[in-house]
Amino acid sequence: MDLTHLIYLHGFRSSPASAKAQRMAAWAAMQPGLTFVCPQLPPSPADAMALVATLVAGWPAQGAAVVGSSLGGFYATALAEQPAHHGWRAAVLNPAVHPARDLAGHIGELSAWHDETLKFDFTAQHVAELVALAPPARLTNPGRYYALIAKGDELLDWQEMHARYAGCAGEVIDGSDHGLTDFDNHLPALLGHLTR
Repeated sequence: MDLTHLIYLHGFRSSPASAKAQRMAAWAAMQPGLTFVCPQLPPSPADAMALVATLVAGWPAQGAAVVGSSLGGFYATALAEQPAHHGWRAAVLNPAVHPARDLAGHIGELSAWHDETLKFDFTAQHVAELVALAPPARLTNPGRYYALIAKGDELLDWQEMHARYAGCAGEVIDGSDHGLTDFDNHLPALLGHLTR
């Protein structure tokens, strides 16, 4: 498949300045003719998905892909499961499976990981938006997905991720961490899935 369009979705409290987002951007910059976007997602999940919908409007039914990390993996799945995007490939990196449950305890004022001066309010309304955005329990075509899951993830349950993305291509890493500090080691296989 010729990959013509790619969107990267960062995780909760993260940004396009994350190491994985920067690595994907560097790779994309070396691909002639590839449209790459990596937006700063707003705290509101509904607003985040609305922004994503605007950014990918007009993208082709084939030849596009989405990559998402953590909460971005949840968003990537929600996007890929929309009927208009059933021809897309998707890669999820330590994806959040039940973010409404996991983030319900984080309501309040929070700061961004990459800039402590960036503050935002995470609210009960945002948790409700996550519930409303939840993609179907069964993936329409697991073969479209690549799941990179670290057993050493300190924030999310790797077994829960593995069960959610059963039947998908990918890798379960012994060790590593939530941020996938060894991401470069696993990037070639991920990119091979997106571009084959």
